[in-house]
Amino acid sequence: MKKVELLAPAGNMECFETALRFGADAIYLAGKKFGLRAFADNFTEEDIVNVVKRAHELGKKVYVTVNSLMHNDQLDSLPGYIRFLKEAGVDAAIVSDPAVIMLCREIGLELHISTQMSTMNYSSAHFWYNNGAKRVVLGREASLDEIKEIIRNIPKDLEIETFVHGAMCVAYSGRCFLSAVLTGRSGNEGSCAQPCRWKYALYERQDHPGEYFPIEQEGHESFILNSKDMMLLDHLPELIESGIASFKVEGRMKSIYYVATVVNSYRRAIDEYYKDPANYHLDERLLTDVKDSATRGFTTGFYFDHGDDSLDNERARIERNFLFCGIVTEERDSEGYVTVEQRNKFCIGDTLNILAPDDLYGEEFTVTSIKDMEGLDRESAPHPQEKVKLYCPFEIKKDTLLRIRLKKEE
Repeated sequence: MKKVELLAPAGNMECFETALRFGADAIYLAGKKFGLRAFADNFTEEDIVNVVKRAHELGKKVYVTVNSLMHNDQLDSLPGYIRFLKEAGVDAAIVSDPAVIMLCREIGLELHISTQMSTMNYSSAHFWYNNGAKRVVLGREASLDEIKEIIRNIPKDLEIETFVHGAMCVAYSGRCFLSAVLTGRSGNEGSCAQPCRWKYALYERQDHPGEYFPIEQEGHESFILNSKDMMLLDHLPELIESGIASFKVEGRMKSIYYVATVVNSYRRAIDEYYKDPANYHLDERLLTDVKDSATRGFTTGFYFDHGDDSLDNERARIERNFLFCGIVTEERDSEGYVTVEQRNKFCIGDTLNILAPDDLYGEEFTVTSIKDMEGLDRESAPHPQEKVKLYCPFEIKKDTLLRIRLKKEE
């Protein structure tokens, strides 16, 4: 059985390095144009050359999104960009517009058909294969049974990629016009304002002019267009055995903490499954981690019968176990101190938990000593991105993430 690919998002260089470190097999990202995440930092052409070189040195792949819908005035600059991606060694372009598809075929850049094309059946998958596609990213609306049927009825060398984790769009395969209508920012061109995440009220203009009526769900505000996040971590055996080639994590607008926790959890779970499929058991710590990285509840999307696993999200409070607080930038010195770049305040007496791709994952220690970079004692590290010296009782590697174990309310 060929091992499934774990495909991670990167909206900037820090997330790219984090995804590699925590075990992604491939990274997808966008350049400064033609992608659907215009508000991520994204990557310059020089960046793309560098990340492809870095990934290939580690035996990893880089896919670049070129999946916005093209207007006439973009066509002149498109061929040069596709040639650049090919020459830079990009492993594939993720595409949706036929103009881009034709150019990629002419230039010889591998094609992955974007989820924006809503491929939901094997006949459509065949169509893309006949038009040069190496891989099809299915629409999120496909059930697992439909995915299995598609895989059974397509050429063996056509790969199927599906989303397994992250935010879901209220619109069919992300093809939404709500942002364009309300704000003038088109989701189909990468500038979505995410109005599906807004709070809404009813307005009745005939009998109650100017009066708004709040919508509440079980005593809470209701976000009527806001979907829960997809999470399939506890269904990996079924997905792996279906023949899916690549598991895709959504999140090019997300933080390094999100990338680290989600990639780490799926990497460890996938590897554990392949060691002994018959006796596979999911480590509960991994579920805790992905829940801690989320801002909404979870759903399995359309993979299975819903039952009580509804897609709509009432923004219920998420009980967190950890708070991301810092990154190790220099390893332990002769006095036992590591240098940490602070991301959230931590203090003497806090219990810190280690998030790392190595055997230190989950280890904890209590903060007993903090010093500033001049060696003066401190009670806390209160300033964002401030560097401090933190005493650690054991060796810890550079780029390890630290998080505070939160105290449960009585």
